[in-house]
Amino acid sequence: MDEKLEKALDFSNFTATLNSQKRILLETYHGDLILYYKGGKFSITKEVLTFCHMLKTPNTVLIDDNNTPIQIDDLEDFTTLAHQKYADATNKYLTSYKEISKNRSVEGLVHV
Repeated sequence: MDEKLEKALDFSNFTATLNSQKRILLETYHGDLILYYKGGKFSITKEVLTFCHMLKTPNTVLIDDNNTPIQIDDLEDFTTLAHQKYADATNKYLTSYKEISKNRSVEGLVHV
């Protein structure tokens, strides 16, 4: 096979694998952001964190991912757990992303 064609094919395979690994990492990250609380399922986003921080009441009702109203009796506890969930998931995502960014071969990406 022509050397230029082989290099182009290798680069194409690398790019496709890298994009696939990034997609998998992002999906894992979104899964890690899920907090189950009082029978509700909450995806912790910056908006949820900000909303909870802005509320000035000790309790509230939040709508979970399934559009179910959930009574939150201890908003401070919920907010603390949400912050921790967000920090843990984001740090794990950063570490994993740095790891795949270091790899310069398809084999290296697949074994991450």
